[in-house]
Amino acid sequence: MPHSKPIHAHAYPKPIIHTRSGLPAFQDKIRKGLPVTVAFLGGSITEGAGASDADKTSWRGLTQAWLEDRHGAGRVACINAGVGGTDSTFGAHRLQEHVLEHGPVDLLFVEFSVNDGTDRSESIRGMEGIVRGCKRRSPRTDLCFVYTAADKNLGPGVPFNIAAHEEVAAYYGIPSVNYASAIQQGIEEGRWTWKELAPDGVHPNDEGHALYAGFAREFLEPFFETRADATAETGLNSGSGAKIENRNEPEIKAEIESEGSDTGSRDTASVKGQASSNERDVLSLPPLEAGNYEYGRMIRADSILSQRGFDYNGLQHKPVMNWRYDDGHLEALNEGASLSYIVTGRGTGLCLFMGPDSGILEYAVNGGPFQEVNLFDDWCKLAYRPVIIMLASGSEPAEMQVEVRNTGRKDMESLGTRLQVLRILSH
Repeated sequence: MPHSKPIHAHAYPKPIIHTRSGLPAFQDKIRKGLPVTVAFLGGSITEGAGASDADKTSWRGLTQAWLEDRHGAGRVACINAGVGGTDSTFGAHRLQEHVLEHGPVDLLFVEFSVNDGTDRSESIRGMEGIVRGCKRRSPRTDLCFVYTAADKNLGPGVPFNIAAHEEVAAYYGIPSVNYASAIQQGIEEGRWTWKELAPDGVHPNDEGHALYAGFAREFLEPFFETRADATAETGLNSGSGAKIENRNEPEIKAEIESEGSDTGSRDTASVKGQASSNERDVLSLPPLEAGNYEYGRMIRADSILSQRGFDYNGLQHKPVMNWRYDDGHLEALNEGASLSYIVTGRGTGLCLFMGPDSGILEYAVNGGPFQEVNLFDDWCKLAYRPVIIMLASGSEPAEMQVEVRNTGRKDMESLGTRLQVLRILSH
């Protein structure tokens, strides 16, 4: 389908950028010519879905190529921690294994505004858990939230999930780049339609990914300036014209353009802000949500010592989607198979492989009544994929003893009663 207007490299609308506390540690390394590690934590858009080559033409791949060109290929290492279908709750639990397992990173991009659901508190618990968990394990890591487009993230005003993520970003002084705002502006100006950039309404094609990568460059370029005060100057963007706002005042406005020009009117939504994280240690701030996933982690299934009727296997069934990591898991087909484990934390859950023949499980916490869970959905008909379920959650750490059983029953549309436990979740 032809575009309403040709897209030129320097003509596209600019994203709304909040620099907030900036990227001080990352920028310091850049200026000193030191090697940097950049991680991308998110869902399928960050993984590269929709691109013709996930590692080369996705926004992540293109951003990596730009960083290598700008800083030197031998001085940039990138981590792809994008996993399709995962939200910020899963992301907070994946952070250690998928991002920090091999050491600290210098810059962490976080992208979950499309996959997070309609529970505002849960979205904040996930995003806040990523921020606090990252700073606890890798204190010098700088973070940046990015907000990608989808049908729900386009239109007037501040979309629900972006507003929730902005609460966390503003409170902790985390920079954010609103890709969706620039896409919306381009739609209003007649430059493109969303379907032209993302035929399925979510995953951008190569042209859409290239726009996203351009928005990332708009944000990153000022941090490569050589002057010590480069990022503190209002609107500094190496001549790109991006709308960059550096704000540390207690009340911060999350903005999305409602008109096509930089001078157009704006719809705003207030979110609570806080002083720069350069001025105050992130972990010294009281959490927005006491039950956030700051201590989120995944525990391998083969560490479960108490089980009956399960075998430890690799995933032998096809097709598989949304998982390219170690797939060792505990598997049981029959009624009565059970496992139990003990963790200490504020909550626990499971990461399961769900697919065409997945059955129904039941679980009990601390000797309480068993609760039945049927996670089978339409996606299960297509492939095996990781799905998480939270079994217990609270605001204070406590010891939890969990028992999980295969009921031997199944959804009417499932082909079997298979139960596959990939990871224990603990926070």
